[in-house]
Amino acid sequence: MDIVLVHGAGGRPTTWSAVAPLLTALGHRLFTVTNPMTSLSDDVTNTAAALAETTGPVLLAGHSYGGAVISNVGRDPRVKGLVYIAAFGPDEGETVNEIVERYEPAEISKYMRRGPNGEWKSEPSEEFWAEIGSDLSAEQRAVVEAEGRKAENLIFTEPSGPPAWRTLPSWYLVADDDRTLRPEIQNDMATRMKATVEHVPGSHYTTLVWPRRVADVIHTAAVAVGADS
Repeated sequence: MDIVLVHGAGGRPTTWSAVAPLLTALGHRLFTVTNPMTSLSDDVTNTAAALAETTGPVLLAGHSYGGAVISNVGRDPRVKGLVYIAAFGPDEGETVNEIVERYEPAEISKYMRRGPNGEWKSEPSEEFWAEIGSDLSAEQRAVVEAEGRKAENLIFTEPSGPPAWRTLPSWYLVADDDRTLRPEIQNDMATRMKATVEHVPGSHYTTLVWPRRVADVIHTAAVAVGADS
């Protein structure tokens, strides 16, 4: 199966560095993107371009903000299914900000800093790691810190288009101890999209902490949509 892996805000393809070898070993062909994070529509366009490299039916997997991207890219007829890893799944006309603002602020908000042009970036500190990513090893922290890209405000405030999850089979892996995207938000979005849901303990860094579980969910989805294609 051709699988496109989409990182979240501030991320890079290294988000999937522990998951990718597991999926490759299962026989899947993987594609990653490095989105500009200048706006939601720019990231959707950039990710959609990656579909040109695929040769058959496609499964999209998104982590965090990457879920908003795949919800839009998934309207391409080549896409057969969607996998959300502790990820946003906005409805039509909805923004990422509108989703989180319906709930109590997540703990991550204490460590977010805004740049001079309105862009956002988290500020890791020992307090940050203790509260937001306490289940990461030193090596895994280094991966996160090396990503550390700024994200323009438009990725959070631009309204989403018609969501592909309304018509495509979807899977959702909820991180039950997530202090970046509150678990109750994840559960509510998964319920709304009628996704097949699984849960793991741990922080928002699910792809690094639970790579086997992430790979298993993606593989299960790939087998399911591949059989239906």
